[in-house]
Amino acid sequence: MERKGRIFNIQRFSIHDGPGIRTIVFFKGCYMRCAWCCNPESQRYEIETLIEGGKEKTVGRDVTVADIMPEILADLPYYRRSGGGVTLSGGEVLAQADFAAELLRACKEAGLHTAIESSANAPYSDIEKLLPYLDLYLMDIKHMDSRKHEEYTGAKNERILENARLVAESGVELIIRTPVIPTFNDSDKDIKAIADFARSLKTVEEYHLLPYHRLGTDKYTGLGRVYALPEIEPPEKSRMQHLLSVAETSGLKCQIGG
Repeated sequence: MERKGRIFNIQRFSIHDGPGIRTIVFFKGCYMRCAWCCNPESQRYEIETLIEGGKEKTVGRDVTVADIMPEILADLPYYRRSGGGVTLSGGEVLAQADFAAELLRACKEAGLHTAIESSANAPYSDIEKLLPYLDLYLMDIKHMDSRKHEEYTGAKNERILENARLVAESGVELIIRTPVIPTFNDSDKDIKAIADFARSLKTVEEYHLLPYHRLGTDKYTGLGRVYALPEIEPPEKSRMQHLLSVAETSGLKCQIGG
């Protein structure tokens, strides 16, 4: 019997979350509850109902690798032309590590560039299942202060930081990214601390700052939940440029967005 995974979306022709034109497969289920999460429908593993535009929408479906590979491979010419491929996102990919490994293996066997977007808040043994089939790990480091990290995400950060060190030593390309959230981690001190940590990871060369946005807040209402940061506004472009200059003092190649 083929292993099944639970996903909630497949987004084609993406130019984010990895190089080139990509297909993003969004996994259901997450170990964290980030206050700013723009995909609240990804947090719970259970299949849910979302009210969108006054209509009910089922969020979540169970699939096998064989079910979704035809859709992924449909854009093979675009991947090859642009240097793109497939990115697994979420939710948290590592919450379904065995299925993720099978899907990545199938993508590698098809000659595709593979990436995951993950916070690395899982046992390293789960990460190891994916590494043989992974070209790029896009890892979120949200804060260096474990207490504040837990306050805004529901999880401490010690395991995340240790996993970042281990992935950096594995030889898989690792890019560190930070969602910049006003009141949480948008001070010079916060960004410099994360950038300096990223620089300490010997194989890391890039650090990306991802500006907070309010896209997805309507989904909370549609799921019958309350958005935790209703008063927070996206950072000004000038502020992001300043934080970029702060991050660049680390010596890494830094950019806004990613």
